[in-house]
Amino acid sequence: MNPKIFSDFGLARIFKGDKNQEKTNRIVGTLGYMSPEYVVFGKFSTKSDVFSFGVILFEIITGKKSNGFCQGDSSLSLIGHIWQSWKAERPLEIIDSSLKDSYPPHEVLRCIQIGLLCVQEDALDRPTMSAVVVMLNSEITLPSPKQPAFVFKNSRNNSYSLIDEEQFGSVNELTISDIVSR
Repeated sequence: MNPKIFSDFGLARIFKGDKNQEKTNRIVGTLGYMSPEYVVFGKFSTKSDVFSFGVILFEIITGKKSNGFCQGDSSLSLIGHIWQSWKAERPLEIIDSSLKDSYPPHEVLRCIQIGLLCVQEDALDRPTMSAVVVMLNSEITLPSPKQPAFVFKNSRNNSYSLIDEEQFGSVNELTISDIVSR
């Protein structure tokens, strides 16, 4: 039972102290934990770490990995599955069954809501990590989360998709990859 968390925390420390956002030339990280603005545009900020934290929070609550999540025939990602349960007002259904009744439901609901606030698609809508700490340690009223990023998974290759590939994808389905070691 030695916990190991492999995510992309710390990316925001790479940029200079006088900036709150930076653009990279190459994307480094693990899909499923990276924020949409970083995956699509190469832009990272402290809000990129907030996104990663939200994903980790969901993995703890559900007992499922973000990258390996598979729910029957659904094309929903872990975030999408949680969002769907939240919108259907059945968020407690996502909780890891091995936890049984060892948790106060109102606290887990609060953690799910905080996680959803952390993974909102627009970085400006996400809270700061200091705000997340306050939310976790107090009973302040939380805002309603907006649509999260990476709701659907591409069922053809099990990768995350932000756009409809049928409409915007490559005509010949070719990609160019530049493999660079870290």
